[in-house]
Amino acid sequence: MHDAPSMHTYTESELEALLKDGESDLVERKASWDGDAPEKGRQAVCAFANDLPGHGRCGVLFVGAKDDGTPAGLAITDRLLLTLADIKTDGNLLPPPTLIVQKVVLRGAPMAVVQVAPAQSPPVTYKGRIWVRVGPRRAIATAQDERVLNERRRHRAASFDAQAVWQASIEALDRTLFERTYLPAAFAPDVLAANERSFEQRLAATKMIASVDEPIPTVAGLLTLGHRPRDFVPGAYVQFLRILGTELSDPIQDEATLDGPIVEVLRGLDGKLASHNRTSVDITSGAVEQRTSDYPLAALQQLVRNAVMHRTYEQTNAPVRVVWFDDRIEIGNPGGPFGVVTAATFGQPGVVDYRNPLFAEAMRVLGYVQRFGVGIATARAALAKNGNPPPEFDVQPNWVHCTVRRRPAR
Repeated sequence: MHDAPSMHTYTESELEALLKDGESDLVERKASWDGDAPEKGRQAVCAFANDLPGHGRCGVLFVGAKDDGTPAGLAITDRLLLTLADIKTDGNLLPPPTLIVQKVVLRGAPMAVVQVAPAQSPPVTYKGRIWVRVGPRRAIATAQDERVLNERRRHRAASFDAQAVWQASIEALDRTLFERTYLPAAFAPDVLAANERSFEQRLAATKMIASVDEPIPTVAGLLTLGHRPRDFVPGAYVQFLRILGTELSDPIQDEATLDGPIVEVLRGLDGKLASHNRTSVDITSGAVEQRTSDYPLAALQQLVRNAVMHRTYEQTNAPVRVVWFDDRIEIGNPGGPFGVVTAATFGQPGVVDYRNPLFAEAMRVLGYVQRFGVGIATARAALAKNGNPPPEFDVQPNWVHCTVRRRPAR
């Protein structure tokens, strides 16, 4: 009854701990396998396989356990174990989940234990529905949940920014920007001088088009070089607001929609950040005047560029939003943690993954990223040096929100 022996399974002591945990989204308990238990049990297996929270660990269905985790006194027969193993192969769960069925003595009594591994290709459906775990309960996946699961599958395949945009033609790309700005930054002068490649070959080599034979712009190509990226990638812009006050309902002093190729977006955004950043001058504390800003510009640049680079551009019309209040700046971007990054590890040095690896490469070529994986750490250090509180992150499955507080007055 074992499937995929390479999957990590729990020890008996770990199973005991999970059995007692009443709030875990990794556990489902059934006192028997009668009534509606088989239906709800299969829904639970589906939810565990989808692993919406991104635990990367097996979910466990205990059969023969009451809701409080105590033994229900159920006879664990071979027939029951075979019935549970058939969950994988009865055709109702697609694609079939990886699971292990065991008879284990827990809390002094035998129980049937079904360990379900996170699916390699989510979403998994049960009778045509995508079930997910929301805390200790099951639910049908929302459209946003489905997007998270689809992105998780794509993490193991070609990234979205590598996909060709068939509605676009090569004329959608700015050739002057490519040849005068991007290519000199991407290659050494002697390499360019010796290179006899055509325009199309150079675009393909830098992944701006799918191939020479199919000179169709990629998503990364449009974001980097597109005359009008939003014609093909609707969310490819930054919305900037300067609010006179501390609430969104307060008067707006300045607003801008920043779009176009990434160099224009970030150049315009840098201008907005610099123009609204108040600098004070102290000429009384020492022989040399001291200048301090409400915010260190380098920190703001790191955080907004991080948002632009890591956001999702797929199936959303939402922009990156930068809202500057009197007491704080809020930066929000669509798309939650991706790949190996989870809500728990978000922002930790060395824990990094890329939803948009080609676009990240382009930003690195253009000089907007100095080193991968250190943007948040660099921002934290700059804020601390300037006397600002550390940045605050609210990391959700579909959205990341960062709040930067103004430097306290001294």
